[in-house]
Amino acid sequence: MDALLAEDFKRAVRETYAAAATGTAPDAACCGPACGCTPGAEIDFIGDAYAGVDGHFEGADLHLGCGIPTEHAAIQPGETVLDLGSGAGIDAFVARTLVGETGRVLGVDMTPEMIAKARANAATLGHANVEFRLGEIEALPVEAASVDVIVSNCVLNLVPEKARAFAEMHRVLRPGGRFCVSDVVTRGAIPDGVRASAELYAACVAGALDEADYVGGLRAAGFEGVRVVETKPLALPAGVDLEGASVVSVTVVGTRAA
Repeated sequence: MDALLAEDFKRAVRETYAAAATGTAPDAACCGPACGCTPGAEIDFIGDAYAGVDGHFEGADLHLGCGIPTEHAAIQPGETVLDLGSGAGIDAFVARTLVGETGRVLGVDMTPEMIAKARANAATLGHANVEFRLGEIEALPVEAASVDVIVSNCVLNLVPEKARAFAEMHRVLRPGGRFCVSDVVTRGAIPDGVRASAELYAACVAGALDEADYVGGLRAAGFEGVRVVETKPLALPAGVDLEGASVVSVTVVGTRAA
């Protein structure tokens, strides 16, 4: 992707998710109603799926995901978990219930407003072993081979340089570590006009990879056992014409070789 176009997309994503964190109206659509999108523009892929999930915290649930990756991550007590694009902390707090007092959860997000909200939520919950860091997934502020599990929820599709993001995931996982990510992927050719829309990029549509390319990219980064463990169709707002193509949510798992 052209560097200037990539920066335009990143700016749209930051503005959109800053609005989601602060409850103000954004300039673009978003993956959830919490950002204050105008009626008809909002996209809520997750609904009330987190209701009843152990560790769910209402103040962190902005309806920005497309799955629950912690369900398939087999997180164990005492492990270190990294949440990519941690937002207000919903998946980090669910992971915290699984790692317990002896484990550790680290969240990384590129939006300062989200980091501030997540830190405030962690303080409210009294979670001393949950930390949130400002940074980009293509250059994670995380030491190499330092985490046991990576989770991510409807975020990697927003990263312009996905190969770098996948490589960073491989770098920070310990040998034998694993990932479980929920994300939006496409099936069929997405129209060029949709691909060029920064608004739809921030809405988790324009930046999505073809499903086979997504899985192939993770394998190319060095991961083993990469497979889709859950799939669900997604509905888009009226007026978004994909010309026969479709977008779906997938949850994908894989491991770094021991």
